[in-house]
Amino acid sequence: MVAPPRIPASVATVRRQFDMRAPRFRASAELPREVGRRLIERLQYIRLAPHRILDVGCGAAETRAPLLAQYPRADWIGLDISERMLRAANAEGARAWVKRRLRGASSYRVVGDGGRLPIGDNSVDLVFSNLMLHWHPQPHTVFPEWKRVLRADGLLMFSCFGPDTLKELRAAAAALPAARPMPFVDMHDFGDMMVASGFATPVMDAEAITLTYASPQDLLREVRALGGNPRDDRAQWLPSTSQAHALLRALEAQRGDDGRIRLTFEVAYGHAWKPQAKLAGATAGTTTVTVESVRAQLASRRPK
Repeated sequence: MVAPPRIPASVATVRRQFDMRAPRFRASAELPREVGRRLIERLQYIRLAPHRILDVGCGAAETRAPLLAQYPRADWIGLDISERMLRAANAEGARAWVKRRLRGASSYRVVGDGGRLPIGDNSVDLVFSNLMLHWHPQPHTVFPEWKRVLRADGLLMFSCFGPDTLKELRAAAAALPAARPMPFVDMHDFGDMMVASGFATPVMDAEAITLTYASPQDLLREVRALGGNPRDDRAQWLPSTSQAHALLRALEAQRGDDGRIRLTFEVAYGHAWKPQAKLAGATAGTTTVTVESVRAQLASRRPK
């Protein structure tokens, strides 16, 4: 497999983007909440009873409550690159915390890079990630890490933005000199990455979610709230006042018959399993057992 081009954004830049947005993120997180809800709905059709969930890129912990409602006995570990986003997450309610402690379950929040997890090998049953992967500069390095921390037969479930995301904004900005929009990786490339990382039975699909806005300013405000443009080279192009006005006019020209301006988000969903480790020297269609295990089984079946 040929690795996709490196996304021109560093982990440090992404961290700064979300640190700045942390105080106001929950108020503008309607789209991440909705995508998270749809992602969790998919778990309802999968037989899974995780003891420990790793929520990668958990942000303000918007998906914690619905995840734990589905798996009330599971430990939840929320990981995000932005410490300020984790601080912005509402603390678990006292009553919910007591109920979970009585069940022996816990919740933790950890600052860390989704591609360099501070988590032990084979330690979680479900890696869950909602709208995080497209922000990572080297997504092909993330999947091996996710596989490393999963136990055998553990599940990876994630969502991310695809190439058609913000297509109306890209079209409006196309006439501006040296515009540098944020690129998004195609879902088929993510499928290839899962296969290359050793995941089993990967599945990818996508849908388009269209939001509408009353004004170009509202549209741009939403884009900034969702993370903006963390490209490292973005500072080399700062639009002049005339260029900013040209962008607003181009967006205004897209207003529909209903008086609203549309913006598309292509949302890709993926899941895959970590397979059982193969026995050394084993071949397809064969099962290897030790003499000791056979003797132990025979001994257990002898009448007493």
